[in-house]
This record gives sequence, structure tokens and C-alpha cells, in this order.
Amino acid sequence: MASAVRNTRPRNRRSQITTAASELFHRRGYPRVGMSDIAEAVGVGPSALYRHFASKQLLLTEVVVEELRPFREVLRGVGTEDLDIVVAELATAALDHRRLGVLWQREARHLPGDERAGLKEELRSVAGGLAELARVRRPELADEDARFRGWCLFSVLTSPSYHQVELPRAEFERLLRTMVGVIVDQPPMVLAPRPEVEVRSPLLDERASRRAVLLSVATRLFADSGFTAVTTEDIGAAAGIAGPSVYSHFASKQEILGAVIARGCAWLEMELERTLSATSDAEDALRRLLHSYITFAYDHGQFIDILVSEVGHLPSGERHRARQTQHDYVAEWVALLRRVRPELDRLPARVLVQAALTAANDMARTGTVRDVAAVSRLAAALMFDAPAYQSFT
Repeated sequence: MASAVRNTRPRNRRSQITTAASELFHRRGYPRVGMSDIAEAVGVGPSALYRHFASKQLLLTEVVVEELRPFREVLRGVGTEDLDIVVAELATAALDHRRLGVLWQREARHLPGDERAGLKEELRSVAGGLAELARVRRPELADEDARFRGWCLFSVLTSPSYHQVELPRAEFERLLRTMVGVIVDQPPMVLAPRPEVEVRSPLLDERASRRAVLLSVATRLFADSGFTAVTTEDIGAAAGIAGPSVYSHFASKQEILGAVIARGCAWLEMELERTLSATSDAEDALRRLLHSYITFAYDHGQFIDILVSEVGHLPSGERHRARQTQHDYVAEWVALLRRVRPELDRLPARVLVQAALTAANDMARTGTVRDVAAVSRLAAALMFDAPAYQSFT
């Protein structure tokens, strides 16, 4: 990152700071970035940085708001501008602000409750604009259906944040536009009612294996508060044992995190193996995998939280293995999709699969819609139908 010349005060200094912070938070993770790192990247002293932002948390809030701003501005044109133009501008914004998904899902969790609540309102505003886009295109959509599509559209537009696939810019934007068209143009849906609040079974915390209980409560704590904010004492207290007793089962907090992630990844690998053994039809296998994955995500949303947000806290060897497992898992989906649609190249197929998985993850994590069949339907359409769309109209 090119540093600015010291002892100068360009009029866009605040913008320079947010741009540098966005890149560093995305690349290293918020806990590993200090204000001095950001100051060095911009080419100013830390004191100059604090003249613009009183704390790192306020800076992170500003970074996410700035990443969302282009989407809000584009969506002001819904209802007054040609929808093709609006969707094209959304695709452009999605790639210009490709860090948004990770910055929101992984880093904003470090903000205090009031700051995070403010960002959620910003997010709802964008999702509401996307829902209105769907309603303009499909006036017959019920409010709940339109809101659901709005959140799915946000997932699709931010899905490039979760992979590093590079396509020619025009091709990438066209693919994003076609996926928007797929989501909006699905026939109207009646969503299943959300289930009553689930009660946690006391049997989960009364198992004979103390190690299993520790993993269960650690999963919940890491998902709710983030790895860095949780101590071994917190885990022990939640499991009903003294903090030092945790070390009878795990050598460190990192080891607990590694065991949590390994357990979830093992389930995904076993389900993949079971599905591939149950059918010889690639499309059938992919639809089964999609349904089982979405069901797993809804049942174990806390693991999805951790998989998305906390893998970076593992030791380097374990981190590499966890990410390789994720990569291999997605690669199996891509291979199945290309058997069903041999006209797809590998990279566009990967983009489609990642969009479907991101939509599933986001729906499970936010709890906005608890209808597995509806999410499966839109995710399957993204993979199987998207290349057929060449424009929004």
C-alpha cells in the first residue's frame, strides 16, 4: 500500500484512512490491526489518526458504513430508473466493494452492541432497497417474499467477498447481474412460518463426556462473542467447572477452537461421502447436498458463524488444513455442477456455488427466514439457471 507523504494534509485524508483500514481489517483481521498500523499505511502519525477517529471501533464502524454507502446510493434509483441500469450499478458496486461481506460478518462482531445495532439498521436499509427492486420487477410478490429475496440478493452481491476467484471484470459483472435476475424472477413463494423459539435441551449440558460439554459451550460462546473476547474461564464457567479444569481436556483455547472446527468439518465431509454413495446422478446429488447443507446450517448456525469468522485464529498448520478442507468441499460441489452443466467453466461455476452457499449461510445465521425448502429453491436456481440469463429484462 503506497504511503502518503508525511506532514501534508490532503483534503481526502479521512477517506484515505478508511480505505487503508478497510484493506488491513480485511487482510489481517480487526484484532491484529492497530491504529499505528493504519497510521503507517496512510503515512501519518497516530496522533493525526486520532484527530479523525477517536477509537479503532469508531473507525471500523465508518469503514463498514462506507462500504455500504454505494449500495444505498444505487438503490435510490429503484422505481425511477431503468432496472437494467440499477442492477448493472449494483454489480459494479459489489466488485468495487468486495470486502463488504467479510468486514460485516467477520469483523463487525468486534463492535459494541450499540455500534453493531446501528450497522444492522444500515444493512436493513440496503436489504429493504433490494426487496423494493424485487417488488418493482414482480409487483405480485407478497411483502415477506420480497423481503426474503432482498436478503438473498444482498448475499449474492456480497458472495465474492468469501472467495478469491478472479474473472474478467465484464464477465464477472454480467454473472452477478444474471444471478440477481434469477432471484427476482423465481415464481412467488409462500414461506413457511418461523418456528417457535427453540429451547435448549438440558441433556446437551448433562452429557457424561465433560470434553463434549466444553466443546458445546465453547461453540456457543465463540459464535456469540468471538474467539478473542472469550476466555477459558468463561468456557469453564459455562460448562459448570472451574476454569483451570478446562486444561485437563484441552491445552489451550486455540485447541478448543480447533476441535470445534474439526468436528463441524468432519460432519460436512461425512455427509458429502454419504450423498455421493447414495446416487449416481450428479444433479440429484447436488440437490441432496444443498438440502442437507442448508438443514445443517439452520441446525448448527453457530458452527457456520465460527467457520466464517474464526478460522484465522487457529495456528498456521491447522488454519491451512481447515481452509483446505473448505476448499476441497466446495470443489466437490463445483465438479458436480459442471457435470450437470458442462458448458460452465470452472471459475464461473465456483462463483455460482459460492453464491448459493453464501445465501444459505446468511439465511441460517440471521434467522430472517427459517424455511429450508425456500432457501434450497433459490440456491438451486442460482446454480442451475443463472447462465441462462443474459440481462435483467
